[in-house]
Amino acid sequence: MSSCDINIGIIGYGYWGPNLVRNFAETPGARVAAVSDLDPARLAMVPRRFPTVRTTTDFRALLDDPDIDAIAIATPVHTHFELARAALSADKHVWLEKPMTERCSQARELIALAQQHRRVLLVDHTFIYTGAVAKMHELIRSGELGRIYYYDSIRVNLGLFQRDVSVIADLAVHDFSILDYLLGEHPVAVTSSGTNHFPGTPENLAYVTLFYESGTIAHANVSWLAPVKVRQILVGGSKKMITYDDLEPSEKIKVYDKGVSFVDDPEKIHEMRVGYRTGDMWAPKLAVTEALRVEGEHFVDCIVNHRTPRTDGQLGLRVVELIEAASASMRHKGETVYITHEREIAS
Repeated sequence: MSSCDINIGIIGYGYWGPNLVRNFAETPGARVAAVSDLDPARLAMVPRRFPTVRTTTDFRALLDDPDIDAIAIATPVHTHFELARAALSADKHVWLEKPMTERCSQARELIALAQQHRRVLLVDHTFIYTGAVAKMHELIRSGELGRIYYYDSIRVNLGLFQRDVSVIADLAVHDFSILDYLLGEHPVAVTSSGTNHFPGTPENLAYVTLFYESGTIAHANVSWLAPVKVRQILVGGSKKMITYDDLEPSEKIKVYDKGVSFVDDPEKIHEMRVGYRTGDMWAPKLAVTEALRVEGEHFVDCIVNHRTPRTDGQLGLRVVELIEAASASMRHKGETVYITHEREIAS
């Protein structure tokens, strides 16, 4: 262990916490110092694999420890704001699970607090750090796909039902962050329809459509009620098209040289003016490093070198804004919600 290692405390050892402990234990330049969870039975599992990591049921012990540089929060969404605010106020860098907060107002407060204390605030939108999404970003930004016409996603499975968030905040949140990264553009309007089949629980099925000023349209079908697990995305451009199947062990991304051309020639008004192009398909080579490992190294680099994370608080805020808009539309049976994105908080 180096004296320059970033000491990290992790709050929450439920579903995602063990992945964070394993990841940071293997990340160069990082050291897992302590883990906090309210459940002693869960904490008892930590020393079996990580004997040097101390445990506590009181998260404040991590905030009060001057040797801990950063706090990773992997707890239910309704606790994110209070825990992150306490960590930033204690001058700790913060890694915060998605979605960032329940409300935009909370996200804005955390962004301002991180800037005030000059701390790194990273929101764990893990898909942004995958080789597949990185390659899609490269292809789109290079112009190889041409003008982006549409993004169509299906993200369904049987469960896991959440108690405090709807299927939009649990699954569509991935598409919101991916779209933000791929397009570099914020939607101007959102429509959403969905339903709750079990009284007293959040919506378990939803269809969300996002409209962009550039003309791009994006659609996400998310559900906890599907008999099979599906994770597929289609991206259509004027030059080429992409398919992305996250469950494919290899060739997750396929690029198709296919498209449609429209001939606007008045002299051929009585003829079919649409042409179809069918070319080759190729599967680009993707980076195979685990996304969480890439993200962990990025977090450490941002702390050491005072950089802004790829998935910073501003991205987290934009995603929460879309969750709020889609949820509002769903409550009003698909009514269009228009978005006037506020200027990002100046650094």
